[in-house]
Amino acid sequence: MKAEGHPSLNNVCFLDVSSGKRFLTRSTLKSARKEDIDGVEYHIILRDVTMDSHPAYTGEKRLVDTAGRVEKFTTKFKRSSKK
Repeated sequence: MKAEGHPSLNNVCFLDVSSGKRFLTRSTLKSARKEDIDGVEYHIILRDVTMDSHPAYTGEKRLVDTAGRVEKFTTKFKRSSKK
C-alpha cells in the first residue's frame, strides 16, 4: 500500500465554546491554532454545539424565538407579480 495515499492522523482537541469542555482524540482534521496539553501538541477545533451542550443530550429546554420566521421566508422568496 502506498503511504502517500492516506491522510495522516493528528492529535486533535475539540473544544465546546459554550461549555468549555474538551474532547481529546485523533483525527485527520488540522487547524492553525495549536495548544500543548499534558506535553502533547493538539490542533484545537472549536465547536459551537457538542453533546455536552446540545439540548437533546442535556435535557434542557431552550426558548427559541420563532416569531417572524414565516414572514421572513415569504418576503425572501416572494414571487414578483411582474411578468
